[in-house]
Amino acid sequence: MATQNLPGTARRSTFLPFSPPSITQAEIDAVVDTLRSDWITTGPKTSQFEQAFAAYLGVESALGLNSCTAGLHLALATLGIGPGDEVITTPMTFCSSVNVIEHVGATPVLADVEPDTLTLDPARVAEAITPRTKAILPVHYAGHPADMQPLLDLARAHGLYVIEDAAHALPAAYRGQKVGTIGDFTAFSFYATKNLTTGEGGMLTGSPERIERARMLALHGMNRDAWKRYSAEGSWYYEVVAPGFKYNMTDIQAAIGLVQLERLEAMQARRRQIVAQYQAAFSQIEALQTPVERAGVDHAWHLYVLRLNLDRLKIDRARFIEELKARNIGTSVHFIPIHLHPYYVEKYGWPPEAFPVAYREYQRVLSLPLNATLTDEDVQDVINAVVDVVEHAS
Repeated sequence: MATQNLPGTARRSTFLPFSPPSITQAEIDAVVDTLRSDWITTGPKTSQFEQAFAAYLGVESALGLNSCTAGLHLALATLGIGPGDEVITTPMTFCSSVNVIEHVGATPVLADVEPDTLTLDPARVAEAITPRTKAILPVHYAGHPADMQPLLDLARAHGLYVIEDAAHALPAAYRGQKVGTIGDFTAFSFYATKNLTTGEGGMLTGSPERIERARMLALHGMNRDAWKRYSAEGSWYYEVVAPGFKYNMTDIQAAIGLVQLERLEAMQARRRQIVAQYQAAFSQIEALQTPVERAGVDHAWHLYVLRLNLDRLKIDRARFIEELKARNIGTSVHFIPIHLHPYYVEKYGWPPEAFPVAYREYQRVLSLPLNATLTDEDVQDVINAVVDVVEHAS
């Protein structure tokens, strides 16, 4: 028998999707221009996007890819991390952050998160380091940078690499340094829901030497990519110098990315306006815990993760989400922790309580709509719906 929804008055007439992309005529025109050109796969626009992205961050090199997952995998492979090695990362992330460690044959070691930011806890990382540890892989959860200085100190003391999962963190900064300029490698995501989108896609930053190695691995391990071989100055001859992958970005994606990069600051300004409205509306409600932004940090605000104080509600998180859906508000949950997924439970035997902060907070988080397409009326509808559910469920 279906559960009857709580009474309430906050009802939109149409459903508000959780996170649609912000696409304008400029992106459409850029794609059409690319389709009418001689290059639709990796070519001049991909190169232009890489250069523009590197300039935006203030780094020397960037590599356009088909996903952030590809960037993380390439980072591990480029650094020679493999069987017998351990990589410390967080349980509070999407599965790709950990899957790539498995792909190179290394062992993922999870360390719990900090209660306020839900990012990797340096104290727990310190406890997890062994002689087999080769890298630390922090995830900048929801767009809030992890506490990088203690992690960098640990890496320096133990001779470890730092590979940053910045899927949520464009643009974000930590103590005046842009994310993408801090660790040995940083991987960004341009998936459809991200602050900057190319539909699918990603970018990897690091030192010029490491990026060149990653570039070779990203396209079958060939010493010449198609852009170099098929241009007027190119040669048909190439050599495979390593067993690489097929991770290259296309010019169609890069065309979108170039426009999105120009719009990024304006889109971020809108995100911050929405966050300010949410914070003002929810910060004094005892049943809710609002997200933090630590001093010395520029939050990218990819996600607005609200936490429910369940002891002040007569419904759980799943029911809260259903109530918002009944009021035509889309939401999501970020994330189901890694140690709760069957593959990792069966392989490593982690019980739910192995990482108590991640497990506890997972049960009360939900992500509200946050994107540059939201109107003030949309934002007010979200606020009204959340307040309405709280009032009827307290």
